[in-house]
Amino acid sequence: MESLLTSLLGTTTAEVEITNSIAIIYTMAAGILGLLISLTYMKTGSKISKNFARTLITLPILVCVVLLVVNGNFGTSIAVLGAFSLVRFRSLQGSSRDISFIFFSMTVGIVCAVGEIILAATLTILICGIYFVLNAIKYGANSAEEKDLRVTIPENLDYSDIFDDLFAKYTKEHKLIAVRTTNMGSMYEINYRVKLLDEKEEKKFLDDIRMRNGNLTVICGRCDVNEAEEL
Repeated sequence: MESLLTSLLGTTTAEVEITNSIAIIYTMAAGILGLLISLTYMKTGSKISKNFARTLITLPILVCVVLLVVNGNFGTSIAVLGAFSLVRFRSLQGSSRDISFIFFSMTVGIVCAVGEIILAATLTILICGIYFVLNAIKYGANSAEEKDLRVTIPENLDYSDIFDDLFAKYTKEHKLIAVRTTNMGSMYEINYRVKLLDEKEEKKFLDDIRMRNGNLTVICGRCDVNEAEEL
């Protein structure tokens, strides 16, 4: 352990002993930076979890404290490792954005634990700034004109070209995303991605589709409402 600390920190175990006052300073710094991370999470996303926002504040503090406790103590580090191995996470998998914020918070907690407060603050400001810039320019976001169109038709209709004339009349472009059977195979649900020529013509467009599909279900909305995020 002493050789590991020497290679990582350039010091021996005797030189890395941290007093309680210094540990409190490191922990407070981790908490303040965690608050900035949490605020960034809330300001740069449309889907916000209250509990996750609070977790982002406490996570850097916990990581920092754990690293300070095991600093230079081989026995304690083994005990903490064993305790973490007993934890079984039962929560659902988060989005890629949530996972990135978790790693962000943990990284800040680790940097604070080794005493690099300035580096931790610089890293936090830099990454938070990147999130705000990407959110402001809507980098990677779907076009506001794109809409998700879901149409249900009876099984006796050919879905390959049934709405082509309507798409040519009302849309700039359209794309078939997926087709699946519903109602014990007696109906098809077709998912399109469309861009309307005129938003004011949306109702008329849907009415014409309803006349074509026998007044079955038609759903039209933003692409991000029903779209699952992949990692």
